[in-house]
Amino acid sequence: MAAAYQLPPVPQPLVVFGHMIANQTVTLVLKEKSFDDFTIKGLDGMRWMHIEGKIASIHGRKKVFDPSGAHLFDIVKELLHWHATYNCEAEGGSRQYMQVKSKFSFFSSRANATFTTSQGMPAKLAMTGNWMDTTADIVDTASGAVAARIDRKLFNARELFLGHQTYHVTIAPGVDVALIIAMCVCLDATQNEGQGAACTIL
Repeated sequence: MAAAYQLPPVPQPLVVFGHMIANQTVTLVLKEKSFDDFTIKGLDGMRWMHIEGKIASIHGRKKVFDPSGAHLFDIVKELLHWHATYNCEAEGGSRQYMQVKSKFSFFSSRANATFTTSQGMPAKLAMTGNWMDTTADIVDTASGAVAARIDRKLFNARELFLGHQTYHVTIAPGVDVALIIAMCVCLDATQNEGQGAACTIL
């Protein structure tokens, strides 16, 4: 696994899917292929994950797959909320792995992700700042440790016109890669859908 730079390990593992843990700092490239599909690769070009969107779904359902192509969970938007709310859940909704709530405004962004680790411990990740800035951190609120860092890169005018996004996500050792990628996809969806007008404090 390659990384653009190093992040220190988080004090306690933040993991739901054991085989998706970052054993060392890893940088992934998250690229939006269409308005609902994403590919996630390492800096060496190795495929890590992919996400398939369902454009016709009222809940904006997206299916998340691991490196082997196995289905991990669905990302589903909850309706009738003042702020954008997404659930990462088992197919059919039989189990919820993580919930992401986000609020966007013209100058700032805020998001919280809550989940229970595989060890049965409640955990919370928070992102503050401006999602469209060059960099943003996702922090473990219990320890203050940086769980992931997002580095946005602007590409050519055609990609911007199509609304496609490409950026790097560097993930600290001890963190579940799938959860971080899911949080980024939820934030990207919130920004694309213009949910920022909601004045809600998370």
